[in-house]
Amino acid sequence: MEGINVAELVGRLSSEEESVRKMAVFKLQNAIGDPSFAEVFIQEGGLPKLRFLALHSTGNTLAYCLTSLSRLLELDKGWDHVTDDLIKRVVELVVAQPLVNVNRGAMSVLAAIVGHPATRNSQPGVTGFQRLKPAVELYPQFLPMLVEKITSADHALCANSLHLINSLMRDAIANDADFEWPRFIKQLQELGVIKSVYGLMLSSAVHDLAHPLLEFQSLTKVLLKKWSEEKVDLEKPDHRRAIRGLHTASNPDKSGADPKGSKKQNPAKWRRLGFETESPAWEFEATGFLGLMDMTDFVYKDEDGFQKLLLEQSAEPLDQRCPIARASIAVTSILFEHFEVDKSDERESQRYTGQDSRSNFDKAFKPMLLHWSRVHKSGLNAFIRLWKATEASVEDFEKIEELVRILIEHIVGQAPRTREIKDVEEELGQFDIQRLRELQMELLELTYEDEWGHQLRQVRDELNHEALQFVKEQRIRCLLQGAWFPQAMSYSTDAGPVTSKTLSRTVPSAWRFVRLSHNRRYLHYADFEEKLAPEPRLDALQDKIDLSIVSSVVSNVSASAPSTSSSDSTLTTLPGPAPASTSTKITIHGYLPASGHSRQTSDASGAGQKESVLLQLHPQSHTLASEWLDGLLMLLNQQPITADTNKLVNLIGGYGLKIRLLNVRFEDVGMEEPVLPSREGLDDDYYYDIGGMDAGM
Repeated sequence: MEGINVAELVGRLSSEEESVRKMAVFKLQNAIGDPSFAEVFIQEGGLPKLRFLALHSTGNTLAYCLTSLSRLLELDKGWDHVTDDLIKRVVELVVAQPLVNVNRGAMSVLAAIVGHPATRNSQPGVTGFQRLKPAVELYPQFLPMLVEKITSADHALCANSLHLINSLMRDAIANDADFEWPRFIKQLQELGVIKSVYGLMLSSAVHDLAHPLLEFQSLTKVLLKKWSEEKVDLEKPDHRRAIRGLHTASNPDKSGADPKGSKKQNPAKWRRLGFETESPAWEFEATGFLGLMDMTDFVYKDEDGFQKLLLEQSAEPLDQRCPIARASIAVTSILFEHFEVDKSDERESQRYTGQDSRSNFDKAFKPMLLHWSRVHKSGLNAFIRLWKATEASVEDFEKIEELVRILIEHIVGQAPRTREIKDVEEELGQFDIQRLRELQMELLELTYEDEWGHQLRQVRDELNHEALQFVKEQRIRCLLQGAWFPQAMSYSTDAGPVTSKTLSRTVPSAWRFVRLSHNRRYLHYADFEEKLAPEPRLDALQDKIDLSIVSSVVSNVSASAPSTSSSDSTLTTLPGPAPASTSTKITIHGYLPASGHSRQTSDASGAGQKESVLLQLHPQSHTLASEWLDGLLMLLNQQPITADTNKLVNLIGGYGLKIRLLNVRFEDVGMEEPVLPSREGLDDDYYYDIGGMDAGM
């Protein structure tokens, strides 16, 4: 490094004056990261002096020394000076040294030692965490202090601590014996490392700690994958204990013991718990030991609830019992796929940490992954709830599994980074089943939209057109049937004095009956003093309107909501089971036929004629208003405008599309265009089977 005399700097490291040593090592920590400088530093005999300072200095001098040493080790240099006494000293500093900058340097040195397991040193064959074990055994508070420092207010210390924990975990998984690494991971979990890391992921410090946090998340996936790849083997003591524990926790019926004391084998010992066979070990083939761990966690954390659930299911018919074990394994598989445990996060971590956008961090972090067991428990409870609510049977298992998959994707997958696990658990337990069905259909539509975009849009347009024609016919049939409309209003004789509070005590004093003619060309109507039963025939309605002269139909009926109140009316309600505001009004406008000179000068379009009110109707309900307003508009080949009618059109079109989608198998996506059957040998008496595209007689 230019400007620094390496020989002079090395000489000052052994100066008798503390201030000289401190300044020398301060400069060294910034320069030692240069490989060429590090090479010259070693040639000048700097390593022994640096090691001596690490063993005997204090304060900032020690902090600068440890930083220099860690950077040298990161260059894969100086390993022959990493001795047991130096490791012991650094471990002691982590446990007992209160200075933050000393702690940061000490953790960096230990992380470098653990993170370079391939480096051979004074103890051949002893690598990684094995180098630290003798020192750690002398200081049992090492791991608790390490986990405690994860929550430090100093983000650099927090990052170094988590980086060291990540190195310890990675080395334990890669190099320890099978019985060692699970014990080490369990010890870390019991010290609260998951809770601490989870808190950091939800905090505002996530930006400063992105790299070690994403590394911990990646290691969590490595652990889950390793457990899933471990086959359940009853020859292994921990596997055998877990399987037996499930049986014991289920509170098996002990009435099978005979008087001599021997126990009869329950023929449904394991199927009672929801396994498909009486050999449960092989049923964890897809999820491995991870699936067994998930199920045992679910059972052990609420044994009473598990026993109650089994008792409840035993009262159901055999084919309607929820297979708890099979459901647990299915939820484990769903979570495995959802969190993409098979996919490495290392490249993703590098991509996200290279960008400063907070939204990128929110996409990268998956805090719910750290609470795997709790998410599994909530997912399994959701499975059981769906099974009961839908009254499912064994043949419906895959359908319930798919619903749970959608539920996990929607709630867990779309949960923001800062959302608490307890909120996710609560939503999984209370999510509306009807809304879940809607999500399933939306997902199905999106799936086919991706594959059959153009064809699906064409089908949707066709169905919407068919739905509109269907509703048009329904609305016009309402007009053909006819309806009563109040014509005049008066106050009831027993209603008391008229005040602002008694305006609603009005009753119709006259009625108008309106009906569309059979040929749909005339609107017939007549006024009556009271409603008639049966309703008047068409020939009893003396007045009529020729629809050919109608120019427009207007109303104060809302196009978006059923509210139809009007400020210019004092009569607000009508008596009846579902009264509507009497201010609801439909007005039919038209051009009356002209006579004489004016008739000769007018043209067919009505130019020169004055538009007049032909008829006014006052519907008593929102439904009646929607039927008659949109019925008249559609009769005149205009678009409907009320919310009720548009909702009905969308509902019919939507159901038609869903029915067609449900009748199409997803495996059919991407298949070649079906060949139309030949008409050879057919007369006029034949049909097409649309489902299979087969022709028959």
